[in-house]
Amino acid sequence: MNRNLRDGWNFLSKSSPGRGINALNVLSSFYYSRYTGKPSQWGLPISLSFEPTTSCNLRCPECPSGLRSFTRPTGMLEGDFFKKVIDELSDTLWYLIFYFQGEPYLNPRFLELVKFASSKGIYTATSTNAHYLTEEAARKTVESGLDRLIISIDGTTQEVYEQYRIGGKLEKVIEGTKNIVKWKRELKSKTPHIIFQFLVVKPNEHQIAEVQQLAKELGVDEVGLKTAQVYDFENGNDLIPTIDKYSRYAQQKDGKWKIKNFLSNHCWKLWHSCVITWDGSVVPCCFDKDAWYKMGSLQTQPFKSLWQDTAYQNFRASLLRSRSEIEMCRNCTEGTKVWG
Repeated sequence: MNRNLRDGWNFLSKSSPGRGINALNVLSSFYYSRYTGKPSQWGLPISLSFEPTTSCNLRCPECPSGLRSFTRPTGMLEGDFFKKVIDELSDTLWYLIFYFQGEPYLNPRFLELVKFASSKGIYTATSTNAHYLTEEAARKTVESGLDRLIISIDGTTQEVYEQYRIGGKLEKVIEGTKNIVKWKRELKSKTPHIIFQFLVVKPNEHQIAEVQQLAKELGVDEVGLKTAQVYDFENGNDLIPTIDKYSRYAQQKDGKWKIKNFLSNHCWKLWHSCVITWDGSVVPCCFDKDAWYKMGSLQTQPFKSLWQDTAYQNFRASLLRSRSEIEMCRNCTEGTKVWG
């Protein structure tokens, strides 16, 4: 079976009556809200992002973890808190991403948390820079039941790789990838589905074909080419690619740069997903890296009440009214399509 089809089938296999009905409720409430301009939410999240930690070993220039520039508290996700939230939502939750900021494998209980979520029949995924995928960690990763492993590899030579992944070693990424592939074979496991994520920036855009070949040689299941979010783009930026299809930005006649996408007054993410930080704050999406738009805290109230609370409904209403007035949305190229 084609590897992508196998991963898709694995995702669908996580379905249940409760999850299916909830997904229909969420989808219906999204379209109702979009066409009436009145926020309604008839379901619970289909997917969640849970932050294992804010810590990271690298110093990537467009990342708050890498820049050590957070204005919110930093720390590690605790297992008991995580399990309490998952117990509350497991009947309707379909997809769980163990990532927001930081390097997940720096949390010593990370794979224990993955195993717990997997035992609930939830599709689990994470994103890593692969520097901690030792033989032991790779074996435990496969045994945890993790369904999808995204490995960031933004260059096929050390010279290019380190221009964005500052402080990183490409040889560690390749070694970690080999360890995962090895233990999938040793344990005769079809998971995790391994994805090389290649963040296309000007310094590495000439290596797209090379990373695809490298993935094939190593036994990686898929290569994902990702456009880069750049914070300071209006006057140009050395990271903006010259290949137009991989750039989120376009230069105007006056020399200034702007985001290509039209910012519609709706966002699928605000209806089907959210992000939970390591300390229990709930924020609308992954663009809110400093938790400026905090909807509430799961340390003080259950998720289900927070999801329907006034703060969340007011935020959805402001997005339906004028998304461009929300600061974090102005540099967003996601969320305008359903299921994509």
